[in-house]
Amino acid sequence: MSMGSSTKVSSSALDIERIRKDFPILKRRIHGKPLVYLDNAATTQKPQQVLDALAHYYEEDNANIHRGVYQLSTAATEKYDTARQKVSSFINARASHEIIFTRNSTESINLVAQSFGRSNVSTDDEIVITHMEHHSNIVPWQLLCEQTGAQLRVAPIDDRGQLKLDELERLINSRTKLVSLVHLSNSLGTINPVAEIVQIAHQNDVPVLVDGSQAAYHMPLDMQSLDCDFYVFTGHKLYGPTGIGVLYGREALLEKMPPYQGGGDMISSVTFDKTTYAELPNKFEAGTPHIAGVVGLGAAVDYINSIGFDRIMSHEQDLLTYGTTELSAVPGLQLIGTADRKASILSFVLKGVHPHDVGTIVDTEGVAIRTGHHCTQPVMERFRVPATVRASVAMYNTRDEIDVLVRALFKVREMFPI
Repeated sequence: MSMGSSTKVSSSALDIERIRKDFPILKRRIHGKPLVYLDNAATTQKPQQVLDALAHYYEEDNANIHRGVYQLSTAATEKYDTARQKVSSFINARASHEIIFTRNSTESINLVAQSFGRSNVSTDDEIVITHMEHHSNIVPWQLLCEQTGAQLRVAPIDDRGQLKLDELERLINSRTKLVSLVHLSNSLGTINPVAEIVQIAHQNDVPVLVDGSQAAYHMPLDMQSLDCDFYVFTGHKLYGPTGIGVLYGREALLEKMPPYQGGGDMISSVTFDKTTYAELPNKFEAGTPHIAGVVGLGAAVDYINSIGFDRIMSHEQDLLTYGTTELSAVPGLQLIGTADRKASILSFVLKGVHPHDVGTIVDTEGVAIRTGHHCTQPVMERFRVPATVRASVAMYNTRDEIDVLVRALFKVREMFPI
């Protein structure tokens, strides 16, 4: 194992020390040790630029939006609308009104399930998902199937955690009303060939939803090139605030879909006899939104754009390659998820040690990792393990931090010899 030396750097051009200074929490010490935060797949830390944007909004511009003619409300509305335009450009949507703000990816998927799904899915229809989905991309479709009498079909994965594309293609037929799949698996790191899958589905006139919760902060997104019908992601994994999510939807589909929730700001007019609904995107944003969260998400997008995905991807791929090699030196360690195309996730089990024990012991070394089923219980069942240990990297992580993790795992191995 290569022990951490201060001269060891990634091969990318990322100025990692400057970036780390932008994240105040990385200065923390845990059990007297420097924090090594490797639970980025759960949530990322926030740069000072995002924290400042949140504080500035509440200190200088706090007012409700779209409802006031006074200066403060106008300023808040402008920041909110500008953030929507930033998100639209960030994923290259065709128009900013194709961007719907929600609480998180989970709510975005539920919105599609209950609005598009209830309008288009009926008895004996089918919805196709994959075996590597997060619970948030399983349960909403199960609920829809219970409500409508439709059937849920599941495309299998192989022993390396790769989607069996030919079997997915065979599942799509005249009864299929939607394909919904993850872009980047949160428990395996697998990157699915979503553009190819969208093309296959569209040849059968089947719309596609892509869960981009993990992908959005690791790689550039282009909705026009990807050509999917719905794409969801969440702000708190994108170096932004919690409580803010995004649903991108193709305009023609969103126009036909009924509102998901009723209330203020999603209406054009209301009488006791009839309500008419607002134009996109307001039709799907009932009530006072998380204005500060949207402003913070806009700041997070600005931050990512200032660094550039080319450098972020190069740095993170270096960490993934390095981490794979170094973890393989730990006796009895088995990686779960070894796809040819993967990113950010190092998921593993350690022979003879429960993952929760691993997590508890490495925490004493200041290392924050996730242990459990990662809201992907079917994946755990597929690999016949109760849980895994998951280390997940972000732009501010370093090779030295990987070394700290590996040394901590050797400590675990000493406590639990094979």
